Amino acid sequence: MADVWVAKDDGSDLIRATAIDGVGRDYNGNITARLSGGEQPVVTLVSVGPGQDTPDEFHVRLLEVITQLSDTTEAAIVRPVHDESRGWTWRPGPL
Repeated sequence: MADVWVAKDDGSDLIRATAIDGVGRDYNGNITARLSGGEQPVVTLVSVGPGQDTPDEFHVRLLEVITQLSDTTEAAIVRPVHDESRGWTWRPGPL
């Protein structure tokens, strides 16, 4: 099973996917992760600005990407990316 890491939208932090207990999308469209153990129980992965709304199921897409990457043999990182024409997407890549 590969190590999968999730980056915050600004790239300031990385979280090991196995430390995530749950993910959610608040009413403003921000995506948060609840972590197991540690000092910081909730981390905001995506903080949206004006005109940058996340899709309704964006937090579910993160879980799908993590699950797919967990079946690979190489370590990977998942980054939230905002594109003016396509909106928010989770972009997986090698670590």
